[in-house]
Amino acid sequence: MPHTIPTPPRMRSWLFAPGDSEKKMGKAEGGNADIVLLDLEDSVAPENKPAARQMVAAQIAASVNKARLWVRINPVAGNECIADLAAIMPARPGGVFLPKAEGAADVTQLHHYLTALEAANGIPLGRTLIAALVTETAAAMFHTGDYAGDYPGKARLVAMSWGAEDLSSALGAREQRGPDGEYSHTYEMARSLCLIGAAAAGVAAIETVQPEFRDLEALAARARRVRAQGFGGMLAIHPAQVDPINAAFTPSAEELAHARAVVQAFADHPGAGVVALDGAMLDRPHLALAQRLLAEAGVQ
Repeated sequence: MPHTIPTPPRMRSWLFAPGDSEKKMGKAEGGNADIVLLDLEDSVAPENKPAARQMVAAQIAASVNKARLWVRINPVAGNECIADLAAIMPARPGGVFLPKAEGAADVTQLHHYLTALEAANGIPLGRTLIAALVTETAAAMFHTGDYAGDYPGKARLVAMSWGAEDLSSALGAREQRGPDGEYSHTYEMARSLCLIGAAAAGVAAIETVQPEFRDLEALAARARRVRAQGFGGMLAIHPAQVDPINAAFTPSAEELAHARAVVQAFADHPGAGVVALDGAMLDRPHLALAQRLLAEAGVQ
């Protein structure tokens, strides 16, 4: 059976929904999130995980758009991971969200599990995509560059995200943010390592959650800020967060017009390394950014 890597879906907003709540999973799927993350890890108590697996599988099986239904499984280092995958793979989720990843070896291990289960269920090999949470343990912080290598399963990896809550727990830290509400150095470093690692791997960098889900103005401001830094999407924990995230990660008409103007300026001067536009001198990196923005927006 040939390997088939599908085109990733849009990845602006990733909305978590606990896998043991049919109501919350249904509400999440019915909303505007680009990707719905049905959770079998942190939001499900250990005693509820067997029932949650069956509920998640049923939710995916009944969906008319399985590609946007992903599952956050339990870490590959534990026993729950295989049970998660055995339950959900027959339903054909669009992808799996791997928590507490500690390098490319974890992606490879997950890839082998997925390949076996795809073959057993008549799913085209390679169809199930992977996103990885890459800063949730102390060891993981030293491996964020590993995902750029050539290893089994690399083609499945489409996104990398980071997390502060599990990392602070691993460090024994009692606070993550300073008096100004901004993340302290350790967590800003985690964010940066995720962003740089994702760029090196050629995958999307996804910003972590905003726990204060009622403050949508702060959420929108943060989403716009991290998009300007290079992130391609953001995790959400409440349906109300989805629309502000989608708006923040959707290029404006002004951005698209400027990008087209940059591309046209270079097209008008073939072979030029530098061109002038609106009183500014632009070089080839500006052209690459403009082309990337237009490609990600799916326009010319």
